Amino acid sequence: MRTGEPLPAVGDVLASLATGLWHWDTSTGLVTVDAEAARLLGLPTEGAVLTEAQTRARLHPVDWNEITGVVQLAVAEGTLAEVRIRIMDEHGRIVRVVRSRSKPSFDPVRKAYELIGTLQEVTEPSPGTPAGRSAVTGDWRRSREAFLLDAGRALAEARSTEEVLRVAANLSMPGFSPDGLAVFGVEGDRLTIIGHHGQQPGDEDPFTQMSLQTDYPAAEVVRTGRAVYLSSPEHYKSRYPLTWHLAAQFGRHSWAFLPLTVAGRTMGAWMAGFAYPVAFTPDERSVLTTVARMLAQALTRAGAAETQRELTDGLQRSMLPTLGPEIPGMTLAARYIPTGGGLQVGGDWYDMIPLPNKRFALVIGDVQGHDVRAAGLMGQLRIALRAYASEGHGPDAVLSRASRFLYGLTHTGDVNAHAALRFATCLYIEVDPATGVLETARAGHLDPAIRMADGTVLVHATAGGLPLGIDPDSDYPTTRLTLEPGEALMLCTDGLLETGGHDLDTGWRRLRKILEKHEGDLEELADALVQAVHGPPSHHTTGPLADRREDDIALLLVCRHGGAGCGGLDAAPARPAVRRSMLTIAQAEPERIAEARAQLRELLHDWPSDDQVDSAVLLVSEMLTNVLVHTDDDALLVAEVSGDPGERRMRIEVTDTSDSLPHKRRPGELASSGRGLVLTELLADEWGVSPRGEGKTIWFELYEPTESGKLPGEPESAA
Repeated sequence: MRTGEPLPAVGDVLASLATGLWHWDTSTGLVTVDAEAARLLGLPTEGAVLTEAQTRARLHPVDWNEITGVVQLAVAEGTLAEVRIRIMDEHGRIVRVVRSRSKPSFDPVRKAYELIGTLQEVTEPSPGTPAGRSAVTGDWRRSREAFLLDAGRALAEARSTEEVLRVAANLSMPGFSPDGLAVFGVEGDRLTIIGHHGQQPGDEDPFTQMSLQTDYPAAEVVRTGRAVYLSSPEHYKSRYPLTWHLAAQFGRHSWAFLPLTVAGRTMGAWMAGFAYPVAFTPDERSVLTTVARMLAQALTRAGAAETQRELTDGLQRSMLPTLGPEIPGMTLAARYIPTGGGLQVGGDWYDMIPLPNKRFALVIGDVQGHDVRAAGLMGQLRIALRAYASEGHGPDAVLSRASRFLYGLTHTGDVNAHAALRFATCLYIEVDPATGVLETARAGHLDPAIRMADGTVLVHATAGGLPLGIDPDSDYPTTRLTLEPGEALMLCTDGLLETGGHDLDTGWRRLRKILEKHEGDLEELADALVQAVHGPPSHHTTGPLADRREDDIALLLVCRHGGAGCGGLDAAPARPAVRRSMLTIAQAEPERIAEARAQLRELLHDWPSDDQVDSAVLLVSEMLTNVLVHTDDDALLVAEVSGDPGERRMRIEVTDTSDSLPHKRRPGELASSGRGLVLTELLADEWGVSPRGEGKTIWFELYEPTESGKLPGEPESAA
């Protein structure tokens, strides 16, 4: 070209350089390309107007999404938008890579972007060249995409702010990883340090509570919402001379301060410091911006989750069961383990309630379900039970009122109320610590178990009614038991028995072995029972162990001092003088005679003569049946085993309030009754009838045979 000649047209110059022009207006959704740009896009070499869908079809899907992010970043920073784009053919294969450079603008009235830029074919960068510095392993683009995918996944999985910061500190960016970072938050008009990495503890002090008006990069980022890139110490010092001395001590060469923005609100800033010079090319800025965006979202999620957890934990801590003050003459131990899945409290609970008469009540229960509603109903029911108990009502009245209360909560009158109906099982025991007497009322719950001081374990059958909340007019009869010195009472919910594929029977046999064989104090026994179900125990288990729970577990143990069963709380002998069991059989409950037989066999589990055990069970059936058939009264069964091993005595008493004394009869061969006293005389070693002020007691005794087979007191045979 000779001097003075006019310059060639811009389009001709660009065409000679294999560079195309394009124009994109998001308000119309149209992309205009010249002939060279059309060729680079794989279209016929002629100018064309394309829709966004037609243009997007020629680009790699990932690159189209990247263009949007780069454009927004360039508008925010007032810079050029530069991005590499992979061009695809009709079969989805990459045919070339082009570089796009444009100057975007944003029209706030139309809320639209407009871009005018160039397209130029480029070759992929090679390792060892300046352009290839971003390539960590092989192709730089694949490395960057793999990094962003890994970073996004790791940040999305972080559950707490601490985990988010740990993930951010371990991010290895493709080709330009920072050696230090800091995450700034905002409180009012001041910066705070959420966390940092690559600095010593205490280095963050000068930056804490810094005013947002300070001439400091992070403060400016929070004020403006725009990133700040400082590629050299000279650049930092010239732009922020007043606070340069704060950064100089760390000896870094480049810094990037990026806004942490969520839903259009800047919640803080992220500083990435580099120990070597970084030019912050558009590709590097794109990576940093993407990481900052993911980091902001992760911190927001973690912060919201932590706030919710703190609120939930506070509410749950207020609902977790607790034991009250120490009881003179008794020791208590308890465990509560939730199902898990988020909530740390469910429908199971236990409680210890001080009563006005210097007694106390033990309560254990289970509200149907394992959800938030079950936990809420549990909390309300616990408060109601405490209120009724504190008023001085007996166990039967407390459960009757509680059932009516729960019925009122769950029966709302809604047409869909049947879907919300809930009930609760409950065992309520009023304990007199001075005498060991237990007044028990049961609402569909498991019976209590007693571990005697010598390890014998009995499940005490108690009278009961319907679960709470089913019938507002339900009655709950009471049963009186006595806890002897050295004996331990166990109350639990069905989760302790049925977890691990067990039913109530097999689960009870599993726990019974622990109760019988355990040696140690009550806390150790509680731990052993929980550990027998699944895994190491704790007072309130959370975390991975809790997530594996099949059902909530509540366990309450109470031991009366005076024997070895409480873990040697005093110097009492290892074996009690008497092993005793008591059971009331009501006129309307003849089926409980079978429970009496089973309970007697449990009491005599270590009696050496099976024939004597069978005889005792037969005689008990006859005596109880005689009371129910020939009187209008209930029967009280008391069974005792006393004495040292080898010289023990079994004494069985059946008491009723009738004054009619039994008479020995001689029944005919086909008679259906009249054999009770005949059998007693034949099978018992001793028997008798003791009149009382009101009623009578029929009793018999059997003596344990010695090793030689003779009974105690029987003379030696002549040799």
